[in-house]
This record gives sequence, structure tokens and C-alpha cells, in this order.
Amino acid sequence: MTLEKQKLEKLPANAFEVVGSRQAEQDKLADKSVSFWKEVFYRFIQNKLAVFGFVLLTIIIGMAIVVPEVSQYKYSDQLGVYNQPPSADHWFGTDDLGRDIFVRIWAGARISLFIGITAAFIDLIIGVLWGSIAGLAGGRTDNIMMRLADVLTAVPYLLVVIILIVVMEPGLVPMIIALCITGWINMARIVRGEVLSIKNQEYVLAARTLGAGTGHLIVKHLIPNALGAILVTMTLTIPAAIFTESFLSYLGLGVPAPMASWGTMASEGNKALMSYPWRLFFPALFISMTIFAFNAVGDGLRDALDPKLRK
Repeated sequence: MTLEKQKLEKLPANAFEVVGSRQAEQDKLADKSVSFWKEVFYRFIQNKLAVFGFVLLTIIIGMAIVVPEVSQYKYSDQLGVYNQPPSADHWFGTDDLGRDIFVRIWAGARISLFIGITAAFIDLIIGVLWGSIAGLAGGRTDNIMMRLADVLTAVPYLLVVIILIVVMEPGLVPMIIALCITGWINMARIVRGEVLSIKNQEYVLAARTLGAGTGHLIVKHLIPNALGAILVTMTLTIPAAIFTESFLSYLGLGVPAPMASWGTMASEGNKALMSYPWRLFFPALFISMTIFAFNAVGDGLRDALDPKLRK
């Protein structure tokens, strides 16, 4: 044994290799030890289309905030230059009342984005509360709450919105209320499905055993763990609300004059499409760009938050 030991000691250190060593893989895993939300961020920025949508959305929101404040014109100013095509003085031209379309586009962006984001936020609150309570309670309570939601969705969405706006008269607040009447149902169904899959997890059962109430379970356990689905649904709800507002404004059920939204501008521009096409082109372009940007961000968040795609 002593002779064999001496022979082994004479061998160089690099003559041995630990079989099955996974040190490199362990180091790689250690480098990737990041939080869930950091991983979501890294995966989101790898989606070029989602990043492009986010940048585009940031530019649109920034321009909507800044341009109406710094421009030499106001969205309602009648400048006496009627139906002028795009030029150095009026980048997007003017309309039939001599108003600068460039300023009106960004003033209209404020209204369209405000309606879309506010309606989506209200849908978020109602839908999360309704879906959480229904999913957590289960049984008869769940059945009654979801059947009520089914009754509301039995009537066509646009028909409900149009009737409500006609009854309440067109305006900013009536538009938001009308969009929220049934807009929360999709959110409620998604949240309910998430809650049903979460509520039987061990940590939820442990919290119940320790005496946690319904409100505590919803706020501390159910909503945080369903946050991914909630965020994705909300980012897809906003463009739907913007499109609905634009459609209703196009039909003449939008905000009253002289206020501007993209839908009202498109409606006005459609009447002069053959003679002055820029009056329809610019509001339609920004409606399309905004809806595309929100959908791109929503798709990127969905892919980033999908646990099946995590590495």
C-alpha cells in the first residue's frame, strides 16, 4: 500500500478529474439566481417587438402630455387657415374650422388614453374583486356570481354601451361608465380561474388554518400570485377600450365639441376623405399605432410571465 501511495503522490495534480463534476453548471445556475420579476424583465427586453411597443407607447404618452402645453396653438383655436395640407407651419395640416390638427391629435390622445386607461383600471378593480370572491367562496356563491356575469354578457357589449350613452348623453364620464358596465367580466373570469387553481395550495390552506379572513387571503395571497394574468389582461383591455371609444366617437357618440378625441377627429375627417385625406389619415394612424403598442406590450408580458417558458 505504501508503494502504491508513493506512486500516486508522484502523479501530477492535473492527472485526476472528478467524474460527474457539474461545477460549471452550478456556477451558471448561481449566476442566474435572480428574482422572479428580474427574470420577467430580462425576458421582456429580449422580445424586440414588445420593447418597440413599449418605446412607441412611451413616446405617444409623452407627446400627449407635452405638446398641448408647449405648442403656440390651442386645440380649439380657429386660425383662419382652412383645410391646409401638412406644412412647416402646421405639421399635420388644418381642418375645416382652421384648427391645427397636430395639436388636436395630441389633445385627443389625452382624452382617448384617459378613457381607455380609466375604464381598464375600473374594470381591474371590479373584475379582481368579483373574480376573487367568487373563486374563493366557491359553491353556490360562485355559481350565482358567475351566472350574473353570464346574464350581462348575453346582451351584445356595443349595444349596451350605445344605449347607455344615448340615455346619459355623450360625454367623458358617461363614456367611461358605459365602457365599464360589462367590461370587467373578462377580468373577473380570468381572476376566478387563477384563484380556483391557487386557493388549494398549501400556503393558502395554512393561512386559513391560522385564521386568516377572506380579505387577507385575497390581498396577501391570491391577488399577488395571480398578478401576472391580471397585468396581461389589463394591458389588453386598454386598447380594446380605446378602440371602442374611437368607434363610438366615430358614430357621433363621443365627447362633445370642441373637445377632441381620435374617434371624433376620424369621424370629421371621413366626411372630407376625398378632398382632404390627411384629416382622416393622422387620427387613424395614431389609433392603430397605440392599439398595436398596447397589444405588443401585452403579448410580451404574457410570454415573460408564462411559467412554461421559464428557463
